[in-house]
Amino acid sequence: MTTDTGEMFSGERAAEVSYAAITVSIPPDAARKVGEVQWPASLPGDPGTNFVTVSAEYIDKQKFAASIAAMAKQTRRTKVLVFVHGFNNRFDEAVYRFAQIVHDSKVPVIPVLFTWPSRGEVRLRTYNYDRESASYSRDALESLLGTLTSYPGITEVNLLAHSMGNWVALEALRGRSIRGGQTVASIRADKLKNAMLVAPDVDVDVFRAQIQRMGAARPRIALFVSQDDSALRLSRTIADDAPRLGNIDPTQEPYRSELERDKILVFDLTHMATAGDDAHGRAFDDVTSVMGMIRKRLSEGQTLSDQGTDLGGQLENVSTLAR
Repeated sequence: MTTDTGEMFSGERAAEVSYAAITVSIPPDAARKVGEVQWPASLPGDPGTNFVTVSAEYIDKQKFAASIAAMAKQTRRTKVLVFVHGFNNRFDEAVYRFAQIVHDSKVPVIPVLFTWPSRGEVRLRTYNYDRESASYSRDALESLLGTLTSYPGITEVNLLAHSMGNWVALEALRGRSIRGGQTVASIRADKLKNAMLVAPDVDVDVFRAQIQRMGAARPRIALFVSQDDSALRLSRTIADDAPRLGNIDPTQEPYRSELERDKILVFDLTHMATAGDDAHGRAFDDVTSVMGMIRKRLSEGQTLSDQGTDLGGQLENVSTLAR
């Protein structure tokens, strides 16, 4: 088996979940642009200027649990952040992207990457393959969330999904709520606290149905949208003009009333646009204003609050929360 992070897990589907432990070296902030991954021009790369894989090994589920426990003890961190990547992401891209997110945001968490079999190519045929792979992976993510919340040393689990990875995340949450048999008391005690949906490539009507089916048996949900997201405009075209959740205008009806009713905290990142930026990854590129908000909430031991019913006021306070 290879231990090259670009080849450890391919875009092919597997019958069982596999585990790996990877250590990534990130160059000093003075030598890099925050919010970006500095890829080496050639392997193995220079740790002073590039992201470099220090170690990579396959592990089993038992060693995975031991690794989580050891990291919790070593770092005194008891919160886990699970990241689910999107369409057109190879495994190595997902690893480095998640390393960049955790490093730049300085979120005090134990990072766990959930990777699913994406082809890592931008073609119509592979888009459809990836969409089916996302559905194929939902039970595995649901199982992972259940496993992490069962660990005694973990006090909180948070879910961060991007693009098509939101389909995997929402389906896992839906399945978890259906099979959980949860009561009001168990919902309050659930360690899965927050689900952060970034640029979700999800049909709006399907999202409505998923949220209604979950009812109260779900974590608090924060939604990050951008109306200028060209990737989601293309996805909408492929989906026969079905609106995508990640580029709605949350101030317009019926979205405004529905989001308020379902107590979903919304952050419209459209106003953060800069020349030449990528709206689809804006939430990760602009660490100061977006990931800084998440870091602040988690480091203070807070959940993503749904207090207040003025959605317009919540949208205006995005930059304030990030300070």
